[in-house]
Amino acid sequence: MKKKQVLTIQLGFTLIELMITVAIIGILAAVAYPAYTQYVIRANRAAAQSEMMDIANRQQQFLLSNRSYASKATLEASGYTLPSSVSSKYGYAIAIGGGTIPSYTLTFTPTGAQAVDGNLILTSEGGKTPVDKW
Repeated sequence: MKKKQVLTIQLGFTLIELMITVAIIGILAAVAYPAYTQYVIRANRAAAQSEMMDIANRQQQFLLSNRSYASKATLEASGYTLPSSVSSKYGYAIAIGGGTIPSYTLTFTPTGAQAVDGNLILTSEGGKTPVDKW
């Protein structure tokens, strides 16, 4: 008598294969997520720095016209508003220096998830702090 050979066809994945796949995805996510959050923080910082340079240009134009720098209230009264993409992540202040030589210090303070980044400061002399973030 001849024995019949029965062919079995596998129609799915085993539990071990699924567990290995889930583990690999978990490891990839654990590596990728911190890199992504740092990327988002750097992108928000770059947008804030761009706005700081725009404000610095407006300050120079105001200085040429008025022989002094504009306060935050004066700047906003002239029609300037911080774009919503930046204002949702940063608040800003302008400190006008008193003395014979006009000066200002522009400070952007991060809020929310961006707060781990720290303040960005730009002075009328072109000083940028912290240096490692510019």
